[in-house]
Amino acid sequence: MGNTPLFWLAFTVFVVALLLLDLLVFNRQAHEIKMREALGWSAFWVVLSLSFNLLVYRTMGHQAGLQWLTGYLVEKALSVDNLFVFLLIFNYFKVPVQYQHRILFWGVLGALLLRAVFILAGAALLARFHFLMYPLGAFLVYTGIRMGRSSSDPEIDPENNPVVRFLSRHLPITRQLEGGKFFVRKNGLRFATPLFIVLVMVETTDVVFAADSIPAILAITRNTFIVFTSNVFALLGLRAMYFALASMMRLFHHLHYGLSLILVFIGAKILLESVITIPMPVALGVVGGLLVMSVVASLMWPKHEQ
Repeated sequence: MGNTPLFWLAFTVFVVALLLLDLLVFNRQAHEIKMREALGWSAFWVVLSLSFNLLVYRTMGHQAGLQWLTGYLVEKALSVDNLFVFLLIFNYFKVPVQYQHRILFWGVLGALLLRAVFILAGAALLARFHFLMYPLGAFLVYTGIRMGRSSSDPEIDPENNPVVRFLSRHLPITRQLEGGKFFVRKNGLRFATPLFIVLVMVETTDVVFAADSIPAILAITRNTFIVFTSNVFALLGLRAMYFALASMMRLFHHLHYGLSLILVFIGAKILLESVITIPMPVALGVVGGLLVMSVVASLMWPKHEQ
């Protein structure tokens, strides 16, 4: 499975069909997604992902199944930071709740395309130049330490975002929202709306986060099928998880410590692979254990608002 053009075609059609079903059927009308609906969709995506993981396990073997699950968990965990930044962006631009799903839909679609490029390029480089695994391991250790030392509250600065500044200088932009539209035509001219600027912020933010998540998964396995499909399923459930966790994200203020330790662990695993081999079940247990401990710590020692 995963090594034939027919499978890749079928998988691509499957993913596109799910996205179109989401956009054109279940969320055709812009509306506020309530907690119950968000939890239902979150459960659907998790069950679908684990079902695919079972398929990988049965067709590709025990090791591949564990690698897929580990990659999926790492991507899901790192996505929580994305979600918190998305929440800040929406609050900063005062995006109505009923339009947030539309932005996240196109944001996820763009993320899928960008990550496909990153994964293929990264896997090709590592296959040809194996020594690059060691700089990759060092990068993950450095990134993990930097994440652990940073604040749990990320900051956004749209005015200094180079892409947003470029668009503001070269595109006419309306002063207010035009429903759920990204572009409108006025007096024969096409204008971008603030909603399009928000979409650009979401996309550029994901590129930054991909610089952490893609190396982390490539460090687990260089099988492009496992890396890409685990990324796809993690991203497909990102929107539902956002609406399910939007009101609770501040509860997980210690999660970034767990994520930082996961990155350090994966980086150290690479750097020490010639000395010690850590079995995949152990690696999966460490990743899952660190996530659980960081969530439990957040609940036991809640953040006090000042």
